[in-house]
Amino acid sequence: MIYNAGSYDVIVVGGGHAGCEAALASARMGCETLMITLSMENIALMPCNPSIGGPAKAQLVREIDALGGEMAINVDQSAIQMRVINTGKGPAVQAIRAQCDKHEYHNKMLKTLLNQPRLNIIMAEAEEIETSGGAVSAVITRTGARFSCQAVVITSGTYLQGRIIIGEIMYDGGPGNQFPAVKLSDSLRSLGLELGRFKTGTPPRIYRRSVDFSKMIEQPGDERPLRFSYMSPRVTRTQYSCWLTHSTAATHKIVMDNLDRAPMFTGVIKGKGPRYCPSFEDKVVRFAHKDSHQIFIEPEGRDTEEMYIQGLNTSLPEDVQVKVLESIPGLENVAIIRTGYAIEYDYLPPAQLRSSLETRQVEGLFTAGQINGTSGYEEAAAQGLVAGINAVLRVQEKEPLILKRSEAFIGVLVDDLVTGDIDEPYRLLTSRAEYRLLLRQDNADLRLCEKGREIGLVSDERWRVYSEKKSRLEQDAAVLKERSYTPADQEMSEFLQSRGSSALKDRISLWELLRRPEIRIDDYVKIGLLTEEDEDILEQLEIQSKYEGYIRKQEEQVRRFEKMESKLIPPDIEYDEILGLSNEARHKFKQIRPESIGQASRVFGINPADINILLIFLEKKRRK
Repeated sequence: MIYNAGSYDVIVVGGGHAGCEAALASARMGCETLMITLSMENIALMPCNPSIGGPAKAQLVREIDALGGEMAINVDQSAIQMRVINTGKGPAVQAIRAQCDKHEYHNKMLKTLLNQPRLNIIMAEAEEIETSGGAVSAVITRTGARFSCQAVVITSGTYLQGRIIIGEIMYDGGPGNQFPAVKLSDSLRSLGLELGRFKTGTPPRIYRRSVDFSKMIEQPGDERPLRFSYMSPRVTRTQYSCWLTHSTAATHKIVMDNLDRAPMFTGVIKGKGPRYCPSFEDKVVRFAHKDSHQIFIEPEGRDTEEMYIQGLNTSLPEDVQVKVLESIPGLENVAIIRTGYAIEYDYLPPAQLRSSLETRQVEGLFTAGQINGTSGYEEAAAQGLVAGINAVLRVQEKEPLILKRSEAFIGVLVDDLVTGDIDEPYRLLTSRAEYRLLLRQDNADLRLCEKGREIGLVSDERWRVYSEKKSRLEQDAAVLKERSYTPADQEMSEFLQSRGSSALKDRISLWELLRRPEIRIDDYVKIGLLTEEDEDILEQLEIQSKYEGYIRKQEEQVRRFEKMESKLIPPDIEYDEILGLSNEARHKFKQIRPESIGQASRVFGINPADINILLIFLEKKRRK
């Protein structure tokens, strides 16, 4: 029996990292919002490694924060370790990584959601998306509740038709033995959407007290206070170490001797898994020449005995998992809390999406997170934020927020999804961003905070902090550019000599002098040439000075790139009318419906000749 249970502007299906950002963005932008989740206890769940950040992912978290999202703030409040990765490389690839207390992360996010005005949360299973006139009109739950709405954001994670696999054992389920979402897949197919099948996995969890850390290498956090959110205070936190060990030849022999029971190799698992986070048994087979693989033992929280085994994702039978663990140095007497498993789930190939993350087939229906074929909490949260924002903008009858590849890693992520041929779980990498020197983690607020303010998501307090930082940054840069010295200046000569830097030959500004690799901006502060003390501003000034030439080159590349992006393709274009297009290009363009020439050029399998033919056709049409 279906009954009318209420009316909302936006409904978010799912309470993972994508769902949390989508629901908060919708409510904060003024829409009456409903989140439907299978379990309140699993909101903002970290079913795999409770870590946030790292290369490319740290940029996403900072961008979410700059636009007004929540993930960065929540990480700062629940982190038990933070460190900077790739410190020996340039600023484009340096990244913060945080190990979180997963229970605290869940609790703090749940509290934020429950206290958010205009947001309601119910525990239910969404089974059907109802439409009217080609647009969403309601969501119907398993118990018959019908919630009418103008937009829906589906963030179902790995729950759609979820199937758990451990050796020879298989059963329906979601992450952590939760209920799967059974009927929603059928509803999506009935709306004309194509679904595929992916696989991911997780390692066993073990008792801390059963680990011999004396046989491992300690991986401590950074001593200096770090933070993700521009709004968080810098605090000195107790750092909980991670630990490094390695698999052995004996470990690999156990795996090889049991491949006949490994679902990855017996044909039981049909879905394709993530290339950049493969199962351990897959690594052993693919890299048979390697004697060992790195294994990281990582805490899951402050007040828990549970330790996560990074690098040991597996779906081997439970008895084999025990033998594998006992063969690893430091784990000889290991005690398991949770068995590792694989999970297969339905996903929506993202070529069916517009750049707003709205489906092409159904107006007002948005998807975000692992349903779009991605992996990673950060990728999910970023998509959830974009989908939530654009759901609201659709309700408000405004233009969607589309971030360019030159503006944000979020723009790279979304563009890759809607133009790519995603046949495996997608992970964002620094190398995927052609303008990564512009898209650093340190300048995300300077790139995106104004956009967040324009759409109504950046709060007054966040805007005040941003405006003050920007003003101070401009003032300090002006001081460094205006203050100059000559070879006759004795104090400067002594300073340069103390730093092992060559003497001046001509007048030079402090800004230009900072380009020398041996000169650091901290030196200016120490000797009183600059009074700024804020670490973020000092870091920004130094990067802008030292990399100014490279940054200008990338900015020129962006200007050329934007000429291609500005050449829009009419949404009603008939590709069958374009003579000379290759069959592959015609098929891909009809399927993906690129929105610009730039986007068309990035569609997988498209060659320059196809783009030239498309340009000629559009020019002829324009002249007519």
